[in-house]
Amino acid sequence: MTTALILFAEGFEEIEAVTQVDILRRGGMDVTTVSIHPDKLVEGAHGLKVEADETLDTLTGEFDLLVVPGGMGGVNNLRASAIVLELVREMYQGGKWVTAICAGPLVLAAAGILKGKTATCYPTLEVELEGASHSEELVVTDGKLITSRGPATAMLFALQIVEEIMGSDKRRELEEDLLFHLL
Repeated sequence: MTTALILFAEGFEEIEAVTQVDILRRGGMDVTTVSIHPDKLVEGAHGLKVEADETLDTLTGEFDLLVVPGGMGGVNNLRASAIVLELVREMYQGGKWVTAICAGPLVLAAAGILKGKTATCYPTLEVELEGASHSEELVVTDGKLITSRGPATAMLFALQIVEEIMGSDKRRELEEDLLFHLL
C-alpha cells in the first residue's frame, strides 16, 4: 500500500491539509498526519484544531509520498525546522514523491530541491521559488514533484496526486464518487 505523510504545523491552511488527508485516503493510500511540534494538536490559520497521528520527533517508518500544505504561518514553521528540510531532501533524493500547495513550495525551495524544476505556488510568492521555473498552471507535475496554487485548487491537487500514484482509473472513480466530474 502507498504510504503518505502530511506535515502539520501551527498556522497551516485547513482546506489544503484536510482535503489531502481525505482524498488520499479515499484513493486507497495509508495516510499519516504528523505534527512538527511536540504536541499532536495543531491549530490551523483559521482556528481549526487537528490532532495529528504522530509527532515529528517520534515518527518512524518509510513513506512513498510527502505532502506540504500551505498557510504562511505553517510554512514559516516548516521552513524554520532543519528536520523538516532534511526530510524533504531525503525523500526527494530517495526518489519519493514530494508535493506542496499554495505557500508550501517555499519549503521545497528552502530545502533546495526546486532548482531546474517547474513549479507553481500562491500568486506573488513565485519570487521565492529559488531556481525554479514558475508556471501559472493550477497544478504542475515535474518528475516526482507536484505543486499547486492554493485553497481553490486543493481538490485538483489531491486528484493529481492520486492519478500520478494510483492511476488515472482511480482518479476517474474518485471524481465520479465526489461528483467532481460534474464541474
